[in-house]
Order: sequence, then structure tokens, then C-alpha cells
Amino acid sequence: MRLVRDGLALAVDDAGGAGLPVVFQHGLTASAAQAREAFPGGPRFRRITLECRGHGASPLGGDLSIAAFADDVAALVERVGAPAALGGISMGAAIALRLAVTRPGLVRALILVRPAWVAEAAPPNMAVLGRIGALLEALPPDAARAAFDASGDAAHLAAESPDNLASAHGFFTRDPLADTARLLRVVAADGPGVTEAQVAALRLPALVCGTDMDAVHPLAQAERLAALIPGARLTVVPPKSADRAGHFAALHAAITGFLTELP
Repeated sequence: MRLVRDGLALAVDDAGGAGLPVVFQHGLTASAAQAREAFPGGPRFRRITLECRGHGASPLGGDLSIAAFADDVAALVERVGAPAALGGISMGAAIALRLAVTRPGLVRALILVRPAWVAEAAPPNMAVLGRIGALLEALPPDAARAAFDASGDAAHLAAESPDNLASAHGFFTRDPLADTARLLRVVAADGPGVTEAQVAALRLPALVCGTDMDAVHPLAQAERLAALIPGARLTVVPPKSADRAGHFAALHAAITGFLTELP
């Protein structure tokens, strides 16, 4: 399935089936494979993921912003049938949150997994990704990787969140490198374009999943969002750095329980 937007044929990964449709978005530089891993399998739910511009099998295009990505996802939700349960991981969570605020008629419920943003643009936790993007733009990949490994950013991630460090190392071999650099630099400086007051005015079921040992997606961000959204359910899952299998098992259980209880 493809969704054509602004002349771009964007890839859509549709699990199919007759279950409850859930549009569930990947994070920055990831693809539908990340959403597939994080979302519970089986016929109960129909997971649908749009690969955002410059991600997965979707071409890069001109406008690389959370707002543009959200507009693309809104078009997908309209095709699937609104309102839909909507969620995602990191950048995907920011997209879902933006649509809940700006297009409330499209969103039945929210699933925000490891959110990196609350309301403000360029949060400090995203700065490391912007710096990696700048290194990739300024240096050949091997030199950029060496400069990163010698930096305080790498030392901090190694100590605080080894899973983030592994992801960071993957950026230096992600093709095409120029697109990776641009995505990291531009999106890390962006934000969902909403205010805390707008988030606090939401009235819909919401699940927020956070974890420890994650410097790019601090648990404090998940806690802030859960506190802002009236009635939101906060679930803390095991960190991927310490228990990858336990992380996904807990995440699947939390999402399944939340969706099963929707009115």
C-alpha cells in the first residue's frame, strides 16, 4: 500500500485483518520494522504504520518536520477510517500527540511510547542526535564516528543508556548518509507544535509508556505527559538496555490491556 502526498509515494505497512485498527508510528530514522516489534501481534488488532518521509521505503521529500509527518499520518487515518487509535514510539508519539491536539476528530485514543518530546521544540534530550547529524554533514562517516566516540555524548550514553549508544552507532552506517544527517539535525530541533495547555485540555483515553536507562527518551518526559493528560495511564516498562525481551513483553501487555479496555 502506498499513500501519495505532495508527489511522494509513501510506504504503508498494514498488518491487515479485521481487528481494531491502530495507526502506530515509528521513531526518528526508524521504519515500520520498529513499530512491528513494539506492537503486540495477533489478529486482535490491525496495526498500520506509515513510513514517514525519508524513513523505510518512503522517499525523503522537502518538508521534514513533525507537522508535515503528522499531516501525512492524518491522510492515512482518513483513508483507514476515523477516528482511530493512534500512537507511536518517540517521534511517532510526538506525531500522535500533535494530531490529538490539532485534529481531535481523527483520534479515538493515544498510545505514547518512550516519548522524547512533551510540548517544547528541541528538548535537551534530543540535542545529541542533532550533534550526530552535524558530524555526519561535516565529516566522512568514519571520521564522524571517531569524533562521536571521543565525545562526552558517547561517554554519557555508554554510562546511562547503552541501547541509545547502539542506536547512535547505527546512524553512521544508515543509508543514505546525507538523508540520515539531515533528518537527525532537522527533526531533533523540531517539536510537536503544541502547548502544555492544549495537551492538558485533551479528553480521550491515553496510555503513556516510559522506561529508565534511556537518555534520549527520559522517563521524566513520560511522567510529564501522563501528568498533563487527564486520566492518562502511565506504565513503566523494563529498559531495553537491561532486559530487551522483558521490555517488549511488558510493552505488548500494556498496549493490549489498554486497547482491550477501550469503550
